[in-house]
Amino acid sequence: MRPALIGDIGGTNARFALVAPGEMAPQEVLNLPCADYPGVIEAIEDYLSRVGTSAAEAPREACLAFACPVHTERVKMTNNHWDFMKSDVQQALNLSLFKVINDFTAQALGVLHVDTEHLVEVQAGTALPHSTRLIIGPGTGLGVAGVFPGQHAWIPLPTEGGHVTFAPTDSTERALLDIFLTRHSRVSVERILCGQGLLELYQAHCLLEDKTPSCQSPADVTQAANHGDPLANATVLRFLKILGDVCGDATLTMGARGGVYLCGGILPRLLDWLPRSELRQSFANKGRMGAYNADIPVSVVTHPWTGLLGAAEALHNEEVF
Repeated sequence: MRPALIGDIGGTNARFALVAPGEMAPQEVLNLPCADYPGVIEAIEDYLSRVGTSAAEAPREACLAFACPVHTERVKMTNNHWDFMKSDVQQALNLSLFKVINDFTAQALGVLHVDTEHLVEVQAGTALPHSTRLIIGPGTGLGVAGVFPGQHAWIPLPTEGGHVTFAPTDSTERALLDIFLTRHSRVSVERILCGQGLLELYQAHCLLEDKTPSCQSPADVTQAANHGDPLANATVLRFLKILGDVCGDATLTMGARGGVYLCGGILPRLLDWLPRSELRQSFANKGRMGAYNADIPVSVVTHPWTGLLGAAEALHNEEVF
């Protein structure tokens, strides 16, 4: 039988792979710049050519995850020029099965297949077997999703939880919020818990201390923090503390007794900061519900292909349409 095509497509890069029938492990993984192609069809055709797949061997099944809304027939990427109709892609590639899912749905489903080698424990706890798992991750934005074990398959629970309103918990955060409100009419948690948010959080700290910012990008902030810059240091620690608050709130909202999984491109670079941060304490600092959260396991996911694993899971998952 022919392998299936899976993909995890963001605003900048499209990661494609093949997966053998009945398997989950991605093979022939390639990362292609979206800007190099007019659209997804051309990118897939080039990918198949690069991995030596002839037209006679081309996949007849595919599941692609996109970092944009995918609930309608037309898919228009948020952060690049790709714009297509699902039926056109299916016809052009001669696919008998074609699924299009959101990228964070793929992250949520992919977590199910991540081995313990790619999980870094933040908080030990007891995961209940038939319970919702929370997947949350700061990257370009803040993704929030869940997965629930149905009777026959895992059921993804997509959300827009990154867009809930930011709620400060102390005087420093109230002062930071006031600064953010001079730039944004409304401050969601995603405004802070993403790459651009890390930079704006640093800039707000500089304003509070009447200092001139020296960092020009999120990477600059983390690098400066690693070299001992006091304001960058405070920024990273505050970022992680706020992430703990938000994760704890989302856990209560979703009833995520199955565990919490922190994904995205930022946290794997901040692993050394986690023990020094208040992430775990703020996660459990929920008043009367503190004991509830304190007993839930929390881990950072470091697997490089979580989204591809999720696309492979979604391919024949009857709960994913």
